[in-house]
Amino acid sequence: MILSSDMPNISLGVALSEAIFGLQTPELELELDRIVKLIFGHSYVSFVPQEIDKQQSLRNSSVCASAENYYVLSGKKGAYSEADIATLGVLTQLTARLFAAKLQLDDRYHRSSQAQLMQAQILDQIHESVITMDLAGFVLSWNKGAERLFGYTAAEATGQNILFLYDDEDDECERFPASDVFLESGGREMEVRRRKKNGDIFWASLSLSTLRGQDGAAIGMIGYLRDITGRKQAEDKINYLAYYDLLTALPNRTHFKKLVDKALQQSQRKGAHSSILFVDLNRFKLINDTLGHQIGDLLLTQVAQRFIGVLRENDVVARLGSDEFGIALIDVSQDFHAALVSQKILSCLDLPFHVSGHELRVAASIGISVYPQDGVDATQLLQKADIAMFKAKRIDSNASGSYVFYDNEMDQHIAGRLYLESGMLRALHLNEFFLLYQPKIEIASGRIIAAEALIRWAHPTKGTISPLEFIPIAEETGLILQIDSWVLDTACAQARLWQDAGITPFRIAVNVSAREFSADLPDRITQALQAHEISAAWLELEITESMLMRNTESVIKIMGQITALGVSLSLDDFGTGYSSLSYLKRFPIETLKIDRSFIRGIPEDQDDCAIAGAIISMAKQLKHKVIAEGVENHQQLNFLKKVGCDEIQGYLFSHPVDADEFKQLLSRDFRVRFE
Repeated sequence: MILSSDMPNISLGVALSEAIFGLQTPELELELDRIVKLIFGHSYVSFVPQEIDKQQSLRNSSVCASAENYYVLSGKKGAYSEADIATLGVLTQLTARLFAAKLQLDDRYHRSSQAQLMQAQILDQIHESVITMDLAGFVLSWNKGAERLFGYTAAEATGQNILFLYDDEDDECERFPASDVFLESGGREMEVRRRKKNGDIFWASLSLSTLRGQDGAAIGMIGYLRDITGRKQAEDKINYLAYYDLLTALPNRTHFKKLVDKALQQSQRKGAHSSILFVDLNRFKLINDTLGHQIGDLLLTQVAQRFIGVLRENDVVARLGSDEFGIALIDVSQDFHAALVSQKILSCLDLPFHVSGHELRVAASIGISVYPQDGVDATQLLQKADIAMFKAKRIDSNASGSYVFYDNEMDQHIAGRLYLESGMLRALHLNEFFLLYQPKIEIASGRIIAAEALIRWAHPTKGTISPLEFIPIAEETGLILQIDSWVLDTACAQARLWQDAGITPFRIAVNVSAREFSADLPDRITQALQAHEISAAWLELEITESMLMRNTESVIKIMGQITALGVSLSLDDFGTGYSSLSYLKRFPIETLKIDRSFIRGIPEDQDDCAIAGAIISMAKQLKHKVIAEGVENHQQLNFLKKVGCDEIQGYLFSHPVDADEFKQLLSRDFRVRFE
């Protein structure tokens, strides 16, 4: 039997190949049997799988050709020609090769499937979200990390375009398809917003890499995503703390400068004007010290809201620190626009503020600098506006506040302040400060019973400088602590000299600043008394009303420790502050000192007479002594004696004198004579 003429070898190969590679048992066996019958042209010729026992097949076959491991042909009872044997050989050899090729292919596929399965398992074990996409952004694979991160299963995500995960606010530049630059560079990292299945928006760190085929061409992308929402929130919080004021939610000084510099660059291109307003609140420190920081903070938040309410949307307002605000007026047509806004700022403060049951009033001092003539950046303009604000601060004619434009002459004044500031440090080291003593007179006897120690500065070139010039600067810079310590020590040293000279101890009053009135003050007083070996009877401390209201309980404790040492306390400038009289009885004060502003108009000014009389009457009820300062004539003295004042101090008896002159006054036993 030979192959049919219409079934060439190439057709045999195609038929066998399609069957072996395309079919599975039992369909494959039936197709091979059909092909064999077609080749030999006899229905009794059949395909016998190798699994059939080979010996049994031989017994039932007239002729058998082994196809190695694959099959046996049997049938055709009778003689077989050489052509039949040859055809059978060709068939079996071809079939064997095809089966061997299929085995190799199946083995490679099996190994590839196992590798893919292992790779999928590894990706599922990775905590990060791993997503593969084609070049159009359609999802090809989606690991367990992606399921945990987004909430979508692999079945839900695969086949969708990656855009379904995007936040609506994402920039178009983040969207697919990827740019040629991205494909060429091979990847990039970015921080993006993405949307979960439940609708939540979160921040993710996205690392994209290019997938390439065997020819090196880009065929897709693989993305690694990690949730960084917590880190972004922490960064946002740190950024907020760095650039915004926590109390008012306004930009702070650092952020204000950045915003202003950016706006000035735009103004420069347009050729427009801009102005900086430096706003400092008047009387805020008094409120803050008297009613406490909590009330002060609430007041500042209300002030900030009023400022925002009168400014344009493109203007910038910031809290620069404490009770200072900065306002940037961007792109104003004329310089006078800054004056109009300043008037609006002052006017918005006219109405009282209602804070925790208190009706409070504040005004403001405003300094104005103009771009570009006063400076070309935020730092220069703020500095010039700050200088102008100090000049506005000294204008007392307008109770509602005032504003001043910067001019070059102001720099000379600031230079003078800096000169004094640097000079004070030198003065402490070179002993340029000295004390004068102004007598305090007992009205009943007319005798000197005490003295107030008053500091002066013997400047090497400027001569004697009044404390009115340098003490405010010392308080602003913190040098007041060193100066107060020097005054206390020097007064105690002088008391020791008078004690050694046989003078009977009398009270030397030393002024204490608010900064010095702290928990360690009793210890410093004790050290000064012990260092100079003097009794506490020599020392009196003069404090102001504002100190009493900062923290009532702690102040009472400190005052109690001081009086326990034997040191007396005097309340200075009484009547000028806002302390409650109900609190006054709780403080261990020995003497009330009526401020000179209430003495100046006596006896002509009935209001001054009424106030002085009321203070003296109240002090008597509280069993306090009363001293009036600034007494300059006998009319004032006679009135004070009449209403029951205990002591006086002023030019009527003596100007402040040095220690030697004061000793002479004591030695002459000089007494005031009343008319």
